[in-house]
Amino acid sequence: MADEASPQVAPSQVTEDSDPDEYRYNMDYTSIGRCVVINNKNFDKNTGLSIREGTDLDAGLVMKTFRGLGYDVKIFKDLTAAKIEEELTKVSKEDHSKMASFVCVLLSHGEENVLYGTDSAVELSKLTGLFKGDNCATLVGKPKLFFIQACRGTELDGGVEMDSVAVEDDESPTRIPVEADFLYAYSTAPGYYAWRDTQNGSWFIQSLCSILDEFGKQLEIMQLMTRVNNMVALNFQVTHRKPSLNAKKQMPCIVSMLTKELFFTK
Repeated sequence: MADEASPQVAPSQVTEDSDPDEYRYNMDYTSIGRCVVINNKNFDKNTGLSIREGTDLDAGLVMKTFRGLGYDVKIFKDLTAAKIEEELTKVSKEDHSKMASFVCVLLSHGEENVLYGTDSAVELSKLTGLFKGDNCATLVGKPKLFFIQACRGTELDGGVEMDSVAVEDDESPTRIPVEADFLYAYSTAPGYYAWRDTQNGSWFIQSLCSILDEFGKQLEIMQLMTRVNNMVALNFQVTHRKPSLNAKKQMPCIVSMLTKELFFTK
């Protein structure tokens, strides 16, 4: 059986002479990278999905924040499922060799593992898979960040009371998993609803942009995302006249396959 094999594992050689940059993504490229934003607000009537009031505020915050970090930001609005896949396929086939990273921000309705175009749903894995190592060679070894503002189900969190490197000039090439160097930052935990304020935008995007604006050029990505989690979890709560909706909370979910520390600076 396959699990009976004994794989050959090279021992880790960590010494006082180890290069600290070995554990940090190289950001010393011509450009920090592209940031693609899919902003879906209006949906076909036959989907039964409501207008996502407040999402344009999210898109505006994202544009300002990621431009401030140096990204080339492009926003697409109200795309069908097929068009989302088409536009992201185009981006995945572009030459990213002079870029340090890639960012994609998805703003739409959703369910667990799917995102809605204006007409129908598309699997998230189909979209993110376009940027895997075997599909997008010029992003191999570079951080690929996906920020997803969408529901992942219909559960409501009532809360509780309490007291992303290309291969260097080594003698031999390095093989890495095709799933490596991704970070998925979801606005909410699996199965749960994601809240959006029609006047101020979504809790998650507000918090993400606030933290990146203040600390984005100082802290490592997981430190940044932990602060985003903290802000969403502690600073926001639903106030609603319906008892079934009142005092609800939200907890973002960060899934990291990054292999190095990521700072948005060279």
